Amino acid sequence: MDNTSGTPSSSTLPVSVVGLGLMGRSLARAFLRAGHPVTVWNRTSSKAAQLVADGARLAPSAGDALRSGSLTVLCLTDYAAVLDVLDGDDVGLDGTTVVNLTSGSSSDGREAARRVERRGARYLDGAIMAVPSAIGTADAVVLHSGPRSVFEKHEPTLAALGTVTHLGEDPGLAALYDVAGLTMMWSVLDAWLHGTALLRTAGVDAATFAPFAQQIAAEVAGWLPGYAEQVDRGSFPAEVSTLETDVRAMSHLIAESEAAGVNDELPRLIKAIADRSVAAGHGTEQYPVLIEEFSKPSGAGQAESSGR
Repeated sequence: MDNTSGTPSSSTLPVSVVGLGLMGRSLARAFLRAGHPVTVWNRTSSKAAQLVADGARLAPSAGDALRSGSLTVLCLTDYAAVLDVLDGDDVGLDGTTVVNLTSGSSSDGREAARRVERRGARYLDGAIMAVPSAIGTADAVVLHSGPRSVFEKHEPTLAALGTVTHLGEDPGLAALYDVAGLTMMWSVLDAWLHGTALLRTAGVDAATFAPFAQQIAAEVAGWLPGYAEQVDRGSFPAEVSTLETDVRAMSHLIAESEAAGVNDELPRLIKAIADRSVAAGHGTEQYPVLIEEFSKPSGAGQAESSGR
């Protein structure tokens, strides 16, 4: 980038980081490594000691930190802490840009956006899909949502954190993607642990089962684009197997778990959801028809299947 005008380049724009837990400190270090002047603030100032030794400036207050950076990144315990900091007596937001990477819900993100924007600031919500040690590498995926123009302006700076992505104008999208990813993660891990528990009863250890489980997980992941087309069309022709066939296999899994003395709560839950769909007349359709069950509030499916 030509910098003859004297305007700081994206690699030298000042950045502030507010919140210095394990993740916040990793964010600040990544900006320092990328050559940004970095100002940091934390209620417990001792957490900034190593960052200051590495070249960061410790702000005396959150308001000073927000005034010091072209971009302020927040990484706090929750959104209540975010609003508490932003509502501080010395905090002025007019003309600032806030990127909030605090974990929370989509409604938290939307409310924070409304409150920050009412005070004249630009706002992006975000979610970090990485552990602290990965920050600053391509393996760290950082999701952003909010005005695209704000993201595009600061994308070169934010790229110091890892692989950055803009999901859309709705500031709640980053949090929604975050929890959607978590339900995928926990579901896959729970299924692997249940399968491991079954095989251990026959003397097969987890390390032996893991490669087979990886193969199954990869194969199932390959089905997702085609299944997504069915979900988006709202049409679920049985191209591979019917839901009724799958339910019979679920019964075998439950029986095997009972016989082996292994916890059967997970397969029973899976079958209960599928049973409701079959009872609603979807037994001859393909597995993705279960989106209809997952799209209902909790308890609604049980009430319908019992005729209440």
